[in-house]
Formats: sequence, C-alpha cells, structure tokens
Amino acid sequence: MDFGEALKALKEGARVTRPGWNGKGMYVVHQKGYPDGIPINANTAQATGIPEGTVCVFRPYLMMRTADGSFVPWVISQTDALADDWERA
Repeated sequence: MDFGEALKALKEGARVTRPGWNGKGMYVVHQKGYPDGIPINANTAQATGIPEGTVCVFRPYLMMRTADGSFVPWVISQTDALADDWERA
C-alpha cells in the first residue's frame, strides 16, 4: 500500500512497516496523545522546566519501534512518503 493507505490504517489502530527497513521488528504506530492532559513525569519536567505533576496536553503523533525495541517519535522521510511497499506489521 502507499503511505496514504498506511496512514489510514494507522488511524484505525494498525501497526505499519516497510519490508526494506534495516531492522527486524520495526514498525510505526499512531500514538493518540492525551487530549485531556496527563501529569508530566520527572523526565519531561526536567526537559521542559515545567514542574513535575503539571497536567499537560499531548497531541497525537507517529511513533516508531526501532530495531533495538525502543520507541521514538517518528517523522516520515521523502523515501518512505513516496514508497508503495507499506504493509501491516
């Protein structure tokens, strides 16, 4: 599928991947965020200078599971945006 189809699948709750990515087990998910806000933890408080426990709204974003099993916010590359080999993970 192309990325438009992959994005639709993400919004429906699917995990998506590309077979050519370098690591096994890599995929992208749609993190729905926290529209009502959540109390920020110590790491976020330290990074932002906002007191720990302050309720902050987090908007939706795409998140990738990397080859080492960790997660990072993900921004699509030109190559990924134009690819037609997206599939459900």
